[in-house]
Amino acid sequence: MIWDQTTIELTALRRGFHLITNEILVQGPELTNCQVGVLHLFLQHTSASLAINENADPDVRGDLERHFNVMIPERAPHYEHVLEGDDDMPAHIKSVVIGPSLTIPITDGHLALGTWQGIYLCEHRSHASGRRIVATLQGRW
Repeated sequence: MIWDQTTIELTALRRGFHLITNEILVQGPELTNCQVGVLHLFLQHTSASLAINENADPDVRGDLERHFNVMIPERAPHYEHVLEGDDDMPAHIKSVVIGPSLTIPITDGHLALGTWQGIYLCEHRSHASGRRIVATLQGRW
């Protein structure tokens, strides 16, 4: 049985939906010896989230950002948590809606993502710092 855990450090990214599949593969646990298993990714932040979606057309990432900004607007009159900026409370709500974690199957040493799937960091703050993801691999040789 394989158990491995690594913390992945991402540099600060602008607000939006960013493909991070390559960063996960480079910084995450070594997958090549795992015949079958799962990679669990957990984002250690409350104003960003993780998702899997389209990895080819950047219009999808832009459309997602625009949709979430309409669905969860800044400066809503009912927000009480406003001391950290106009984007802070909406960022927390977006994080709850999308979620902080993903579990991805591993097959023959590779992420078992579909042809057009990629891993996203969904950055919900306008001026965020770097982000940390705990990547835990469980599987068998």
